[in-house]
Amino acid sequence: MKSATRFRAALSMGAAAAAVVALSAPAFAQAPAVQPNFTPSWSNGRLLNADNEPQNWLIFGQNVQMQRYSRLTQINRENVGNLRLAWTMSLGGANDVSGNNGPNIMANPYVDNGLMYAISSWGRVFKIDVRDPARGDLIWISDPGIEHEGNDPQTRGMALYGRYIINPLRDGRLVAQDRESGEVVWDVTMAVETEYGGRERFNAAPVCIQDLCTVANATGDGGTRGWLAAVNPLTGEEVWRTWVVPEPGQPGSETWKDPAQTAWTRGGGGMWTTGSYDPVNDNFIWGTGNPVPTYDPEFRPGDNLFTDSTIAFDRETGAMNWYFQLTPGDSWDYDENGVNMVYDAPINGEMRHLVGHFGRNGFYYNWDAATGEFINASQWVNELNWTAGIDPKTGKPVEYDPNIDVQTYVPESRTLRGDGWETACPTWHGGGAHQTPAFNPVKFIAYMVGTEGCYSETGGELRPDAPPAGQNTLVNREWTSDLYYGAITALDVTTNRVIAKVNTDVEIRSGMLATAGGLVFTTMTEGEFIAMNDETLEVLYRFNVGTPLKAPPISFAVGNRQYIAFQSSGLHVHPVRFTDLMHSEMLFVFALDE
Repeated sequence: MKSATRFRAALSMGAAAAAVVALSAPAFAQAPAVQPNFTPSWSNGRLLNADNEPQNWLIFGQNVQMQRYSRLTQINRENVGNLRLAWTMSLGGANDVSGNNGPNIMANPYVDNGLMYAISSWGRVFKIDVRDPARGDLIWISDPGIEHEGNDPQTRGMALYGRYIINPLRDGRLVAQDRESGEVVWDVTMAVETEYGGRERFNAAPVCIQDLCTVANATGDGGTRGWLAAVNPLTGEEVWRTWVVPEPGQPGSETWKDPAQTAWTRGGGGMWTTGSYDPVNDNFIWGTGNPVPTYDPEFRPGDNLFTDSTIAFDRETGAMNWYFQLTPGDSWDYDENGVNMVYDAPINGEMRHLVGHFGRNGFYYNWDAATGEFINASQWVNELNWTAGIDPKTGKPVEYDPNIDVQTYVPESRTLRGDGWETACPTWHGGGAHQTPAFNPVKFIAYMVGTEGCYSETGGELRPDAPPAGQNTLVNREWTSDLYYGAITALDVTTNRVIAKVNTDVEIRSGMLATAGGLVFTTMTEGEFIAMNDETLEVLYRFNVGTPLKAPPISFAVGNRQYIAFQSSGLHVHPVRFTDLMHSEMLFVFALDE
């Protein structure tokens, strides 16, 4: 692994970026004068073959496999230093909040032949004509009307399906909005307040494939059980729902071994990051969150299936065709909501169809996409001490013992009730969470931004009046972060080894974009938009937009011009409170200087 360098030192412009080379612009499809003919087959054809439309960005992850790879080449290593801000648009303007989460934008816009669809923190959708190279022309704004009291301004995105926009809202509603008019076509409430006192919510963008859209309950830590549901995108009618935490008697319930059989009612397994789809095996691939109570494994002895897992859900029925649990009996908050990418890559000289994942527990995993068979795993974060490694045969931590109810792993990092200060790495918000990775299918390199470091905590004591929902079963528990920073990582999936890494002073909560121009792009908490060499992570371009950034960039083209676009704002910084910038809700669009 190449040695990591501090981001501040690495920000000097490279020689490749300083030279501007005149290249002939590739020919891109021209935008039509009118909307295309929207039918259900729109999803079956265009979404499943999104790679054939590099001028567009039709899906949250660019394609159904969540690779976030643009095949456009006009912007490349030789000329990226000539990027400029082409135009901006307010999606809510400035917000006079500093140091808090503010409007929490973790979504990216979509582009369909010169027409862009962007979303704001309160679920408002903006349709923008982006065919003018100097400006965006707002066509309409559609406000689904989220009640602000009791909710917060947050979104990780929506989905396009035929003539509809499928929009999950923070108040538990799922709505479809017409792409031509913005009018709400149907509106259903799916996430509710449960009988155990928890409030279900939507966070992740839906995944719409063929005749179904999947949406997920996000608030495992809020005293609800995670679930994935599929709806008919034309009507909103629910087709199936699968729960992450099983009820007593259901498969997997034997791994929740508390004598009272009540731990399952406290929630866990929230699903708050968008899934992917494997078209070869007809599976939705989603990650699941941590068990609850988060830091008290003695309250919920056992492996706690199906938390901290990657799961392949049958598209038609919702049945779990396979699953792999990364950290059985977790107590570090290493929930595995992070995106699972689907790709083909050579492993030991054989081309394999795989699911790859940057684990929040600090390891990068490859599984066989058809069966979930463990292929390999390796450490991708800098600091890791909760286990000595991954068993190359089973894929489980080497200390894992299926015959005990509360795993010990490395005792010096495993805090149980009554324990004093102990240090665990990665940090509790470490590795990858909702940050969106990218994958270059030509070079077989996976990219990730995330949070690195360690934290310390004490075990605390069981509180006698623990509430029936949520994670707070302990009192007198203390914690602090000993080491906390961000990083950008490039990993060769054929060898499962890190080939480049750049550390940053502040955590990164956005995502990656890889392109055929030999570049990767990301956005930074400090407001910086950066472009890097996709093999060395040398920074070739940077531009500070003056507001915090938490959303990943996309690439699209109109006519013969390629663009890079992203939205602001949001922080979610732990424990460092970054207070240097005001929040905003803005859309930024960059292109080469002409």
